[in-house]
Amino acid sequence: MDELRAIATFIRAAELGSFNRAATAQGITPQAVSKNVRQLESYLGVRLFHRTTRQNTLTEDGQLLFDSVRASMESFSGALNRVKNSAKGDQGLIRVSAGGAVGRKVLMPLVAEFSRMHPGVTFDLVLEDRSTDTVGERIDLGFKAGNAPTAQVVSRWLFPIQLIVCATPSYLQSHGTPQTIDDLANHQCIGYRQPGTGRPVPWEFQVEGEILYKSMGYVVCCSDPEAEMHAVLSGIGVGQIDSINATAEIHAKRLVPLLTHSTSDRMGLYLYYAQRTDMPRRVRRFIDFAAERLQGGKAFQAFARKIGTA
Repeated sequence: MDELRAIATFIRAAELGSFNRAATAQGITPQAVSKNVRQLESYLGVRLFHRTTRQNTLTEDGQLLFDSVRASMESFSGALNRVKNSAKGDQGLIRVSAGGAVGRKVLMPLVAEFSRMHPGVTFDLVLEDRSTDTVGERIDLGFKAGNAPTAQVVSRWLFPIQLIVCATPSYLQSHGTPQTIDDLANHQCIGYRQPGTGRPVPWEFQVEGEILYKSMGYVVCCSDPEAEMHAVLSGIGVGQIDSINATAEIHAKRLVPLLTHSTSDRMGLYLYYAQRTDMPRRVRRFIDFAAERLQGGKAFQAFARKIGTA
């Protein structure tokens, strides 16, 4: 027996006082209504209706059941309708994953604009620099900086990320401006330490179509990209900062890009999400909105890279 269907049929028959009217209201046959009620009576071991040719009235046991389940069924139906409408409409929760800097600089402006357009949508942002289990953590979509996601997800490339060697004007005035990659050996350098391995990350350059890695000696090494950028902004030395963090500082002339002919833009920002046929409309709209706003990433490109030599 389908208990939920049987109880829903029982409630409708009790409200309308007729199996025929209950059948019409539910779009089924009177025989199906009668069968559902008989199955429920058999399951409970009680008689629920006094049946006559003209109408069906509740027994005492039937009235007790009706009074007990009607409010719960209305609440249950309301919950189902709310979820159904939420999935089809522009309201409800969207859970988004992104690294800290990407979340603050890229994602937050998108959330602010989308929220103004769709005030019924709420966001839960998981801003952590780690891999996220989209299914286990109920993540609707995520943003990843670096290489393309390797998990079984749909991924969309949004824009390239430049790795920009830069320093403050005051540092360059005091220490001179490096003209080649080899000149960096004569400068104080600030590096990034991979949190997972604890190892300093070599600097990456793109020279004549090839990727060149250079291990540097660092006077300061940070495990957080934004802390690395602030160390450069403080005038300690030269750093290689990603364009998501560096572009605004370069445009404001607080940082000067160096060796731009060798800037690597191999990495990118990716939007990813699990493949599903029942994706809520609000999530699909936010995915399309984010992809449209970020495609090409002009706001996060410090300059047009010119291919050159070391």
